[in-house]
Amino acid sequence: MQLGMVGLGRMGQNMVVRMAKAGHEIVVLDRDPKVVQETLDRVKNEGGKTPAVGTSSPQELVSKLKPPRAVWLMVPAGIVDRLIPEYAGYLQRGDTLIDGGNSYYIDDIRRSKELKGKGIDYLDVGTSGGVWGLTRGYCLMIGGDKAAVERLDPLFKAIAPGQGDTPPSTVNVLDDKGRATGARAIAKGTSVLGYLRCGPSGAGHFVKMVHNGIGRFQQVVSSPAGRSGHQGSGSPPPRTCPRWARGGGQRTSSGAALFAVRECDGLRGHPELLDILDTVARKVRVEC
Repeated sequence: MQLGMVGLGRMGQNMVVRMAKAGHEIVVLDRDPKVVQETLDRVKNEGGKTPAVGTSSPQELVSKLKPPRAVWLMVPAGIVDRLIPEYAGYLQRGDTLIDGGNSYYIDDIRRSKELKGKGIDYLDVGTSGGVWGLTRGYCLMIGGDKAAVERLDPLFKAIAPGQGDTPPSTVNVLDDKGRATGARAIAKGTSVLGYLRCGPSGAGHFVKMVHNGIGRFQQVVSSPAGRSGHQGSGSPPPRTCPRWARGGGQRTSSGAALFAVRECDGLRGHPELLDILDTVARKVRVEC
């Protein structure tokens, strides 16, 4: 399968190598021509089954892709809005534009509406894996049109960690309110492979935002300062999530973290965000 990858930083370049090793043809572009050549060389020397194709402009990159095209922007969030018109001008109805950075989910909703008027699908894909993703894989939190996500499933599957040799995961069976019933079942769907369509446009980066916040919070509560309590009082910091205050901060499962965030005061009055969290909590591995 073909993909255009724009932005060849550490993560973007490693993702290209990982997809090429799975047999996908990746057309690449970076503002630094030396990085483009470096990426082509890495694909060749690190076991890529299909050579990567280097380009020097948005127009050339799009011209190398066969419709329906898919272009993945792996760039800082601050320049996404500037790049989208450059690529959308060459894309056609039925093509897909992906933002794999850390954009604000509200911006994703706006961009999706704007591009939908041109017949272009927009996917927001929160990407987690850092410098270890080449060998371990990248966990993907995807928002956008279901049909577009399904069409690109081979690419997402190649990027994601996969189940490997790990035994089947079990999950808590939840009731209609998202509460554990005590029963467990074998996990199904793509979440066990490390990627998930979380919902409509904005859902992917919303869940990635939660993911990032949980990671930073876990760093805090596991630090000496965090363990000593708020200002040495032995009590948790004010206005934190109730579940963290009851010890949930020491749980590392995605499900426990999502339920913890769901109880934050800041989400009250935003039912649409709670709906997204509930949907994800029903699908991820809940092992608390």
